Amino acid sequence: MAPLRLLTTLLLFGLASAAAADRIHHHELDNGLTVLVQEDHRGGVVASMLWYHVGSGHEHRPITGISHAVEHMMFKGTEVRGTGEFARLIAREGGRTNAFTARDFTGYFQLLAADRLELALELEAERMHRLVFDSEEFQREMQVIHEERRQRVDDPPEARAFERFTATAHMASPYRHPIIGWRKDLDRLRLEELEAWYQRWYTPGNATLVVVGAVEPERVFELAERHFGAVPAGEVEPPPEGREIATGPGERRIEVRFEDARVPLLFLGYNVPSLATAAEPSDAYALLLAAELLDGGRSARLPEELVRGPGLATSASVGYSPVARLDTLFSLVARPSEGHDLDELESALREQVRRLRDDPVEDSELERAITRLLAAEVYAQDAPMGRAQRLGRLASTGIGWEEAQRFEERVRAVTPEDIQRVARTYLEPERLTVGRLLPGEEE
Repeated sequence: MAPLRLLTTLLLFGLASAAAADRIHHHELDNGLTVLVQEDHRGGVVASMLWYHVGSGHEHRPITGISHAVEHMMFKGTEVRGTGEFARLIAREGGRTNAFTARDFTGYFQLLAADRLELALELEAERMHRLVFDSEEFQREMQVIHEERRQRVDDPPEARAFERFTATAHMASPYRHPIIGWRKDLDRLRLEELEAWYQRWYTPGNATLVVVGAVEPERVFELAERHFGAVPAGEVEPPPEGREIATGPGERRIEVRFEDARVPLLFLGYNVPSLATAAEPSDAYALLLAAELLDGGRSARLPEELVRGPGLATSASVGYSPVARLDTLFSLVARPSEGHDLDELESALREQVRRLRDDPVEDSELERAITRLLAAEVYAQDAPMGRAQRLGRLASTGIGWEEAQRFEERVRAVTPEDIQRVARTYLEPERLTVGRLLPGEEE
């Protein structure tokens, strides 16, 4: 049997096995909290994730970074527990806990032995409505956040350049704001604003509890009712609008010079729809496979034709995630190798995009891309955390957790004509932003 066919067969077997155990159990509490449960009894552990449908994509000036700041305060104590007690209790039971903030959601998770799940639900329910906002804790956390911003954004020249590129590429969308917030907004953020944000968005109806692991669904629903059932429902607000303008706004360019930059870097970003905003789901899946064709492993087009072949670039990558609440970017990022410059590299990347528009991809190449994509999905969903993240992201972005069960079917339905159609529709110069980072004296 040929290697590719063998791999495909193994993946199909894996997907079929996963599908049999892939049932997602759904329950909604009277106060609006959605509970999703997926059984996985292989490891005796459970991943419990509480997703609030609020992130930097809900923010505006001058309160950018407020979702991330609230995430920090969620570990500072409740009306009945002191600072740090949440994490200590989870650690005492051999588990671990943490949190993350993104554009569309803020998530809190615990990974622990399955018979300790109730502790996680009890603690999460408590801080959903009984969080304490202490002034001294707030001041300390804002210092931590400023340091976090310095290390992640202000110091690395690539991160500073990408922040400016993103703000230029997203003309009408709140995705133009950095998740951690603009520095001047962080300087003026007030404790009462955090508390109001928490009261506004941290309600059961604006949250999804996802539990994946060695559990029985009915038992999880019973525990959720016991601990979250008493949380007041509160008001559920619709998320703010933020679609990009309907037609291409025209090509935009930004060039920055930083003294601490060592080598040039090139960004290309096209305004494209997500699964939540696409006219048809097939558009988003075709864009996903277009990205896979360009950058889906060593044999994909960019590493083969820009990095290893002519040696034009030392690195070249593509980014596109269809799981977003608003319109997003189809991004290409590359760094020229010695002896080549950004003009050559930009021409080469544009040529790759032109090929997607003008030259139908061969069936065999598309089949390999589909196989790679499905393989990556199988590996990503192997552990409870991966499955919980997939369900939480889909629920939080308004796409719906049910989409997880359609993934393979949607991917396999993409045709060469679909790739060409979405490339001609979305990967056009009117939707493009070009960003250049150059070493040199700042102007």
